[in-house]
Amino acid sequence: MILPIVAYGHPVLRKMCEDITPDYPKLQELIANMWETMYSSSGVGIAAPQVNRPVRLFVIDSEQIIESLEEEEKAEYPGDNGVKGVFINAHIVEAAGEEWAYNEGCLSIPKVREDVYRPETITLRYVNENFEPQERTFSGVTARVIFHEYDHIDGKLFIDHLKPLKRRMIKGKLEDITKGKISVDYKMIFHK
Repeated sequence: MILPIVAYGHPVLRKMCEDITPDYPKLQELIANMWETMYSSSGVGIAAPQVNRPVRLFVIDSEQIIESLEEEEKAEYPGDNGVKGVFINAHIVEAAGEEWAYNEGCLSIPKVREDVYRPETITLRYVNENFEPQERTFSGVTARVIFHEYDHIDGKLFIDHLKPLKRRMIKGKLEDITKGKISVDYKMIFHK
């Protein structure tokens, strides 16, 4: 089932999310719905707070980004073949490498894209959808997508990484999103 996506301005997007246990109600259904919601809205990742659940869960599919790149662009991200996966109770072990810019957008902040600087790699400790413990290091575009979704479960948004001047420049767009004055081709929840 396609779930509505929470729009910028809703308080759930600013909550520090809680770890969950394997008996979290209808967890597998929620994961399936998050995949369906992400793909139907042309996303590459979606976090539980974006579907109004303040829990440490996100899904990503960076394979679709890597597949869409030209060969010379793929060379910019050596060793990154993309990842399609479920991340539950994720916690950062290490963020390393030089920070680099990438133009990010967010389903909860539609029609706003900005360059964000993030480290080259991220090492995460998490459990997968079967609650099997994982610890992996990701790089390239995949690390970028993970950093972005990880921010969501920590109550942060990509715009928090922008310099104050840039934030002021997009203030009007953000206010329009908060007020529901935006047209997207997916269902959104606006905070009243």
